[in-house]
Amino acid sequence: MIDLNLIGRKCGAVHFEYTWKDVVLYALSVGAQADELSFVYENAEGGLKVIPSFCVVIGHYVFVELFNDVKFDSSRFIHGEEAIKLYRPFPPEGKTIAEGEITSIYDKGKGALIIWRTRIMLETGEPLTETDHAIFYVGAGGFGGDPGPKTEPFETPAGREPDFSASYFVPENQAALYRLNADLNPLHLDPDVAKMGGFPRPILHGLCTYGYAVRAVLHNACDGNVERLKHFWARFAGVVYPGDTLVTEGWKVENGRYLIQARTERGTVLSHAGAHIE
Repeated sequence: MIDLNLIGRKCGAVHFEYTWKDVVLYALSVGAQADELSFVYENAEGGLKVIPSFCVVIGHYVFVELFNDVKFDSSRFIHGEEAIKLYRPFPPEGKTIAEGEITSIYDKGKGALIIWRTRIMLETGEPLTETDHAIFYVGAGGFGGDPGPKTEPFETPAGREPDFSASYFVPENQAALYRLNADLNPLHLDPDVAKMGGFPRPILHGLCTYGYAVRAVLHNACDGNVERLKHFWARFAGVVYPGDTLVTEGWKVENGRYLIQARTERGTVLSHAGAHIE
């Protein structure tokens, strides 16, 4: 049984210093190409830009700190949702401080849904991002706890073609590259571990898929301007394998708001997704 006393647990002052090389590595690891100079070239005209979902790299270190002495079987973790709020763009290099807090644990019957929040700020105190992470812990449910808010059905606008559609091939070595952002889970590289997890071969990191979708939104709804993206959220609904083609589609439903869906040839991989753009 999961310990509900974890709710409210905090960690603070997780320091993270990065350079332009970390920024470029992240961009390449979510599919950026050599002609996307603003994301991959340190001397790009107008300066190097940081893909906003770079914040999830720092979030990984917060997760380690927040759960460092909690006994969990990590093989039973399934990443459920990720939502980022963006207050200002990341500078191309800098020093940050992050704080984490476990905010909720819901009883979903077959498992427990654990939600925690990461706040990242510059070392000088200016807020950068706030991220809500949700992980489904298989087998830890059924304890009679709060089931959490009901999820509304997700439907794209009926009879409407998307306002944009971005198709990206995911190279066979993409997961091997993405893991250099500190997520070293062997599920994404070792065939034997993948088979133990029930997969025929290593799968792409969910947050890599997430970064591909953010990049698609930047290019197709923000004119490449990272300052325009204020909020992006998504539910992980399926598995992507290196070698797949990932299609991200967006429907503008009101001023500044898009419904987003990502899919491969096997079906939807990101659902209940959206973006707020200014």
